[in-house]
Amino acid sequence: GKDLFLGYNEIDREQKVKLEKNLKTIFTQIYNDVTRGKKKDEATKRYKDEPDKNFFQLREDWWEANRETVWKAITRDAQGFKYFRPTCSGGTTPTHEKCRCVNTDPPTYFDYVPQYLRW
Repeated sequence: GKDLFLGYNEIDREQKVKLEKNLKTIFTQIYNDVTRGKKKDEATKRYKDEPDKNFFQLREDWWEANRETVWKAITRDAQGFKYFRPTCSGGTTPTHEKCRCVNTDPPTYFDYVPQYLRW
């Protein structure tokens, strides 16, 4: 059967394994950066150096800190599209013609849905 994370075929699985390896490398670099500064002890305690180097807590914190910027970058040139459901803008216009809410916040019902469930 289909593995929801690894996908259907070998190429898809290879791409996801490659992505996960790259994420480990990136978050290892971020971990090394955040455990160097003035708050080194606090950061080291929060982001324990996991044996498998996944840094899941660091990933969650990074996403929470950067989700708005990422969302703006993704939807920057998406004017006029009606991809998202029309409840985001509080009734003024469906997603304000920019695939984002009037106040530019990411629609929270969407960005926490895993990618494989969005399609």
